[in-house]
Amino acid sequence: MFNPTATIHQTRPSLDQSVSFQLRSMEDPVTAPLSGRKAQAARNDQLIVEAAREVFIADPSAPIAAVAERAGVGISALYRRYPSKEDLLRKLCADGLALYTSIVEAAVADDGDPWAAFETFMRGIVDSDTHSITNALAGTFTPSAELNEMAARSGRLNEQLVERTVRAGVVRADLDVGDLGVLFEQLAVIHVGDERRTRELRRRYLTITLDGLRLPPASTPLPSSAPTLDERAARWVPA
Repeated sequence: MFNPTATIHQTRPSLDQSVSFQLRSMEDPVTAPLSGRKAQAARNDQLIVEAAREVFIADPSAPIAAVAERAGVGISALYRRYPSKEDLLRKLCADGLALYTSIVEAAVADDGDPWAAFETFMRGIVDSDTHSITNALAGTFTPSAELNEMAARSGRLNEQLVERTVRAGVVRADLDVGDLGVLFEQLAVIHVGDERRTRELRRRYLTITLDGLRLPPASTPLPSSAPTLDERAARWVPA
């Protein structure tokens, strides 16, 4: 997914546009109940998008047939919705950008305590895991004009949030909007054990990151425990 804090170059489109993840279909949920073929198509689309996220985070070079197999749908059903792999990748990134934008938009709209708004934003982005797609798919396809526009909008919201938070004096004065995407991508790289353990450790290291940004300095109790030697050694065991 795009990093809304980065520039998208014409010669080599970059998907350093941050937004992990919990990518999901962003179809409007407030609709009349579907029935028959339309209901089945909607279910298939959700299965396809969820499967695509799992498949392409694990292996960005995987064929689109692997997505159909993971989703349990026929390849023809997938191609009716997404004629090419690039179309499916754009869908994943658009969903991630929409999710990211909703979180940063809420933070900008929060006129309460500046630090609380910033911390809630940071934790929301890390828990939503929008940056696993960024790390996996950056540079693997050509962004659409719509994606560029979405990334630009998220970038403007990022700027507003960082400027307001710095101005309030609750974070270090040299924090730059460009730091956000890098921090989120670093945290998204953490994968230890199962999904629950990975989430715990991301929250642990986000807490360390937030304490490093905050003014006045803080020393927040760290959630969960550090990874054990056995957990780290497990990475070396062939799958």
